Amino acid sequence: MGLSQFSCADAGVRFLTSPGLDLEIVSFAAKEKMCVMAGALTPTEVITAWKAGSDFMKVFPCAQVGGDSYIRALRGPLPHVPLIAAGGVNQQTASSFIFAGADAIGVGRELIPKEALQQRQEGRISELARRFLGHVKNDRDQKAASS
Repeated sequence: MGLSQFSCADAGVRFLTSPGLDLEIVSFAAKEKMCVMAGALTPTEVITAWKAGSDFMKVFPCAQVGGDSYIRALRGPLPHVPLIAAGGVNQQTASSFIFAGADAIGVGRELIPKEALQQRQEGRISELARRFLGHVKNDRDQKAASS
């Protein structure tokens, strides 16, 4: 385990995540009472992360291995495991992940253009995030109404 986890804890970070399954990070987060979203791709990794105490299993890279169909396939035998779809999620695909059974979605560079970050366009970044959250809220409300 690197110093970054300790630095994060010292800085007051309340959650940790990783792109792949790192049981040391899961253990550290549990010990520090931090929320952890362990990266997990295969069913074996998802189950291992869940049993190790990860609060959420971040299925990454989700879009590249089947997208919403893959989330639906994992959800079948693992209905109790909190899944976050991450990797390739954008405004056009977010609703399909939610309707497939993802408990949450992870969005990175698909949400905010690189130039908006480089030019520190706070207003543009805030507006993009606000719009995206609006879409997700509508999708969640629609899913709840159909359940």
